[in-house]
Amino acid sequence: MKPLQKNFSDMTISGGVTESTSTLHRNSLPIPDEVIADIFSRLSSESIARCRCVCKLWSSILAHQDFTESFLTKSRVRPQLLFACDAGMEVFFFSSAQPENPKENSFVVASNHLARFSISDELCGCTNGFFLYVSKMIWMENELHVYVPLMCNPSTGQFLTLPKLKSGKSCGVQSYLGYEPVANELKVFSMEVSRVNGVLISVEHQVLTTEAKILSWRCVQCCIPHYPSRKWICISGVIYYAASSHSYSLISMVACFDLRSEKLSFINFMETFSKEMHHSATIVNYNGKLGLLMSRDFGLVHRANASFEMWVLQDAAKHEWSKLVFVLPPLWKDVVVDTMCISGMVGTNEIVFSPIYQRDPFYVIYYNVESKKITKVGIQGLEAFQGKSLNIYLNYVENVTLL
Repeated sequence: MKPLQKNFSDMTISGGVTESTSTLHRNSLPIPDEVIADIFSRLSSESIARCRCVCKLWSSILAHQDFTESFLTKSRVRPQLLFACDAGMEVFFFSSAQPENPKENSFVVASNHLARFSISDELCGCTNGFFLYVSKMIWMENELHVYVPLMCNPSTGQFLTLPKLKSGKSCGVQSYLGYEPVANELKVFSMEVSRVNGVLISVEHQVLTTEAKILSWRCVQCCIPHYPSRKWICISGVIYYAASSHSYSLISMVACFDLRSEKLSFINFMETFSKEMHHSATIVNYNGKLGLLMSRDFGLVHRANASFEMWVLQDAAKHEWSKLVFVLPPLWKDVVVDTMCISGMVGTNEIVFSPIYQRDPFYVIYYNVESKKITKVGIQGLEAFQGKSLNIYLNYVENVTLL
């Protein structure tokens, strides 16, 4: 990590209290800058939030870009599961360990409460430790809808209200949050959904950079009318989302929004896809490539399922896909007792399933496509939300950057 651009060499510890060297006892020892930052980087996001309140000096260290980037780098090595629990007027965020290639057949992990925020009209998803949701604030007599996108950080408890999206013809808003690694920027890509010729399609495509001094929306050109879905992912600076030609048709394309060039393009499905797929397909990151995981039973997985398939995008320019078929082992029928949905993929070889209806205790199932091993992981700490809407997001990383 780069040295902090502040002089903390005068910091010392005496009797557990940080003081200036002018008031220290003789046996006090100075703490080098890099040691201070390394100690803080080993704490949880909850502990860091508390340390920010100790004194201005600690708050300054913990808000420094070198420290927040170092903490984020370490968090990416140990991604977590993120749970968003809809409790009516509020949404609660919890996280838990995300085991990769677990050795045991069944075990339990504890969940950690992160934060809570006012409920939204729609939960959009998370990228790089930040979460995006949209709130419909006003319904006026002339049917003008005012949609307000909000970005929050579950690890710090902060949220940022973005500029409103207004349209007298809007029937809704679909928004996505992406991270552009070259410029190290977060961008929100939004579009309004409006009724045109009796069907719903997206209109007024806009993008916003969250780090800009003045937050404002910029128009994005779209040459192909389409209806966006809530199935999306951000991979290497590109937001991918499944789309159909209109609201009454099945998904037939993948839209690609390049966060660096801010240009929108589309990838058609190959002939063996029958040109269409069901809305319940799950979009995943398969070893840095776009993957579409699906089950023939409307995207659901049951005890009776023998296999499911994944399509991997090999060449976006040529619209070329490859097909992988994963055959489930006989043990699958003994482990699965509920109707499951495909939550996503961890690493390059583990698919995560979660029950459609929450049980007590809540659990997820990991399936290793290489070893054919099935692991059931119980999640403790979500008992109070039994019967409530529960959304699960994989590969969540803690980010202590302040908004």
